[in-house]
This record gives sequence, C-alpha cells and structure tokens, in this order.
Amino acid sequence: MGALPSRSVCPHDCASVCPVELELTEGGKLARLRGSRVNSYTEGVICAKVARYDQRLHHPERLMEPLLRVGPKGSGQFRPISWDEALDRAAEGLRAAAAQWGAEAVWPYYYAGTMGLVQRDGINRLRHVLGYSQTEETICIGFSDPGWKAGIGGKRGVDAREMVQSDLVIFWGCNAVHTQVQLMNWATKARRMRGAPLVVVDPYRNATAEKADIHLMPRPGTDGALACAVMHVMFAEGLADRAYMAAHTDDPRALEAHLESRTPAWAAAITGLEAAEIIDFARLYGRTKRSYLRLGYGFTRQRNGSAAMHAVSCLPAVSGAWAHPGGGALYSGSGLFPLDTTLIEGKDVADPTVRKINQISFGRALTGDAEALAGGPPVKALLIQNTNPMVVCPETDRVRAGMAREDLFTVVHEQFMTETAAMADIVLPATMFLEHDDIYKAGGHTYLQVAKAVMPAPGQCRSNHAVICALAERLGARHPGFSLSAWALIEATLAASKLPPAGEILESGGLDGVPADFNDAHFLNGFPNASGRFRFRAEWEGPMASQMPALPDHLALIEEADARYPFRLVAAPARNFLNSTFSETPGSIGAEGRPQVLIRPDEAAALGILDGALVHLTSRRGEITIHARLFEGLPKGVVVVESLWPNAAFPGGKGINTLTGADPGPPLGGGAFHDNAVAIRPYDHGKLC
Repeated sequence: MGALPSRSVCPHDCASVCPVELELTEGGKLARLRGSRVNSYTEGVICAKVARYDQRLHHPERLMEPLLRVGPKGSGQFRPISWDEALDRAAEGLRAAAAQWGAEAVWPYYYAGTMGLVQRDGINRLRHVLGYSQTEETICIGFSDPGWKAGIGGKRGVDAREMVQSDLVIFWGCNAVHTQVQLMNWATKARRMRGAPLVVVDPYRNATAEKADIHLMPRPGTDGALACAVMHVMFAEGLADRAYMAAHTDDPRALEAHLESRTPAWAAAITGLEAAEIIDFARLYGRTKRSYLRLGYGFTRQRNGSAAMHAVSCLPAVSGAWAHPGGGALYSGSGLFPLDTTLIEGKDVADPTVRKINQISFGRALTGDAEALAGGPPVKALLIQNTNPMVVCPETDRVRAGMAREDLFTVVHEQFMTETAAMADIVLPATMFLEHDDIYKAGGHTYLQVAKAVMPAPGQCRSNHAVICALAERLGARHPGFSLSAWALIEATLAASKLPPAGEILESGGLDGVPADFNDAHFLNGFPNASGRFRFRAEWEGPMASQMPALPDHLALIEEADARYPFRLVAAPARNFLNSTFSETPGSIGAEGRPQVLIRPDEAAALGILDGALVHLTSRRGEITIHARLFEGLPKGVVVVESLWPNAAFPGGKGINTLTGADPGPPLGGGAFHDNAVAIRPYDHGKLC
C-alpha cells in the first residue's frame, strides 16, 4: 500500500529546528522523513541522522512501560510497574525529600532533548509552584548569549536566506556539515550565484573546513585575538567604515586606539596562524561589504568564550557590513518571537529567592560541593526530563558518584535506557515528537512553528506535559497550566503573545518573523538595546562580570597547555550524533565507527603512538582510554575527540566528559567543554581507565 503524507517539526537540540515532511504507512509507521520542500529555508534538506528517524522511532529497545529499580543503581535491574504505582512512588519520593530537607532539596533537571516549549519547559511550572531548586541554564549558551548580547543586545541577526546576496560567507566556529546542514545549502547558493568564497574559522579541518575556499585554523580559545587583529588591519588600511560607525556604534575612537597594539604579529603569537594569513583575511573581509558572518557556539565553549563572541561580533560593525544586502551576521534568531510563556513555565508564581544551581555543576552539586549548592540544602531528589547528564555533563566521575548515592531519589522520564535512566529509582517511558503536540522557535531560521501528533504513542509512553500534570495533581500543585492540554497551552501562549492561532500557523507551515523592512532587519533603525547602537564598550552582566574586558579583546583565561598536560583538547560534535541523542541508532553508530582521538602524525610519532592504537587521555579531572587516529588537519598541540558517545562505548567505560571541567566561566558561569589541557600516552596493557 502507498505511504500517507504528513508533516511535523524536528525537535532536537539544533538551531535548524527543521520543518519535516513524513510518509507514514497505512499501519501508522514512519516510512520516510525529509526536510520540508515548501519551507523556504529548509528546501527539502535534512541531516542524515534525522533522515533515518525510523530507526529511532521504532527501535526495539525503546522504553515502553514504567519501571522500578530492584538492583543497585546503574545495574539496569528493573521490574515493570503500572503508571499509577510509578507516579505515586515518584510523588512520594519528591514529597518526602521536600518534607525532610525543604523544597530546595528537590531539583528538577532538564534541557534541550526537545526544543518544543511545552514539552521542554513545562517542568519549570512544577518547579515554580512547589518552590523546588531553580537552574542556571549554562550548559549550551552560557558563554555565547552574553557575548552576543554585550554588543548587539538581542538574539537576532540577518536571515540566513540572505546569503544568496552575499559576496563572502564566513562560518566562524560553526561546523555546519555536522550541526546545521542547511547552511551549506545557502553557502553553496552564494558561491554559485555570486561567486562568494566560503571562509571557515575552526581549530581543525572538519567536514565543513574541507569544503571551504579558505580555512583559518587558530588554536582553541584564541578567536578573540584573531578578531582584534582583523579589526586592527581594517582600521590601519582604511577598510573600516567610519561613517557607518559614527552613525550606528558607541565608541569607535576608543576601539581604534585600543586595537593599535593588537597587531597581526601579536595575534599570530597567540593563535598559531601566520601574520600574513590574518592580513589577507582582514583585507578580504574589509573590502567585501556584502559579507555574511555566521557565528556558531563551538568557539565560545572556552573560559573566555563570551569575550571571544563579543570580539567577533564587532567585525560587521567595523566593516559596515550590516548596511548591505547579504551583509551582517547571525548567531541566533530565537529572539524574533518574544513569546509570553508564563502559562507554560508558571513564571507568575516564580520566587526569585529560591536558590539556583548552575547546570554544569551537576556532579559537584550531587557530591555536596558547598559552592555548587549555592547556600542551599543537599540535593535529595531529582526529576529528570530531556537530558542525559551521565553523558553530557562535565566531570563525569563526579556525576557518577553523585547519582550512585543511595540517599538520592531519582525519577527519569526517557525514551531509552540511557546511562542516566539506569541510575534512576523510577523510569518513565516518554513519547517522541511525532506522538505529541508542541510549539517551536528556532535559532537558525526565522519561523515560529507548531506541530500536532501524527501517530499515537506506542506502548505506555506518555508525553512530558502529561507526566508533569500527573505529578502536579499528586503533589497538590495548583496552576492553570496543569489543567490544559498541550494544544490548549499552545493556543493560550500564542494569544497572550498577540500572535495568530495555532491552527493558522500549522496550516501555513509556520509564521515567518523576518522583518519586512530592510532597515529593521539590518539594525539600521537601531540595535535592540537601550542605546540603539552597537556597543564596542560591552555592558557585561553576571556574577563574574568584573573579569570581562571593557572593549573587544583576547581574554587570557583558558586552561593553557603545560609540561604535564601539553595538548589542548576540543570535544567537538560528531556528525551522526546530536549530544547523546542518536547514539542508539544503528545508522549513526555505523557511520561513526568508534570513539577516536585525532592527533597529528608527527606528534603521535614522537609519543610512540600508532594509528588505531589504544591510548590514555588524561586531564586534571580524570583519564579515559580511547583509540588514536592520525590526522593532519590540526594545529600543533591540539587533539580532537568527536563525540558524544556513551561512556560504555569507550574501553574502560569512561567517556569524553570525564576530562572536561565544571569551573564556571565569566560572566554568567558557562560550561567550557572545549577548554581542556590534556596529556596523551600509549596504552598501558592491562589498564583500562
């Protein structure tokens, strides 16, 4: 029988938030998934991992019933129980922890396993009503957001579709082939239609750099120095647009004076690039007014990441690129729709005095670190949705020790028996995106989208919204949001935000929020901050704001290599995984092969390391065992591990985040996943770390 067409929205933690077209069999199974061909951003393009979604949706190991732990934590020993028993036990565990230790002893922990606002953020409604501990959401955007906002003020930029009018495209810290494949479609169009070269700035020759016309490969954590030297050249050689800066920026004279000492030679010593490379790139950028700068997250995941983002975001303000079609920059467009999510998140009852725990300090908080606990009680109960902290959080050894505590009551709502779910007392089976309703904003494009379930939930799976509402009923939590269906919440949120109704947005395939006026879209009518001007003098906010530079600069705050740890490690994203998602699907596992550390052949030879050999990789936090892969496309002293593989995929059972640190970086406490000094040595036979 023929497949039946339908459509939805990919929910995963990716800037694209792709509209998708589906073909379902008459039996209700997914037959095919592709990018929407009618959406003007996606144009039918979808990443390979999502194109194989049938492998995930119909996976034989998908969780289908509630489970109760009957063996040691992490043993995987569970027995099935009914939903009523599971919810009763879950509510009682949360209630008991709050009764003995106070409400702040309960920590609802979540992140972006889904980007849908109802299914992702509804856990906050329960948190706010009951006074449970709050979360500083730092694991993804803790550096990039404050860096972008310091200069521009709001989370929007130039529509990616404008690349067809660009004469130069730059992907800075953005491995689009791995993480946002639609960008490659638009960059290819710019090259074909206008001869626009693609420049990639990234610390290794990844799949995107392979397709670039120019690849600049600075050492990790030195992007701010490169940006400052580029601006130095533009000022020195008359390539800075002084008229634009006078009209639209705050203090170009102070910036020019500040940059006099930030020469290409100065930056070359920091970045490892040749001064001539920096000069050539600065001239190309400065002379090409229709230059499109796409900023990624990767280069900001250093302790100096916010300063680096601010420095790089200054480039189009110096060149005047914002004033030209196809010119300017984009980091995220998620601020195009300032939705009123009060009903979804229970913001109307949020208590600002409730303690907040930094998201990246998960392991430290669970092991009793006083600073991580922010002056509150120990964490005695966890409710986890949409994340897999046993794999994605830094300092895995601490995370494992914390989650193994027998006095910690843990409920995990999941789609698979992840390593986090295996540590739970109660495991609840969760729906996937084709089985529930939701509303989605995007960072990579300009559409607000809604999606309805296109198939029933299998087995006993329930949505995040359904579970939160059921727990609220048992815990005596009262809020209007708990009495509404997911679709009703979407409708109410849109009405409160003065936007069209959900059915209308669904029928049209999404609401495009790109400003109709070019001057608004390119900030010529003012940047979205109090002054209306781009701020070279950054206005930093946060508990560590005093550590930040007033003007764009290289902030020497990274974990530098030294004699004991002579390499810098980048924990980059793998092409076929998305954080820890898709690491269970056969297609993704087969495409990735196994965890590997990329190391230069000359540096491997000096250490006696052969291609494919097991090695030990060590940081100040711990040690893992991994296979080596000899790879030419690296700066000296840099190694790369593309992950996130499950811990169990590594020899010895310890994954890459064993090595990464949870030290919060300024100004807001972001997670520095790519900022690690490490040592590498040949495998000690018989010793698996």
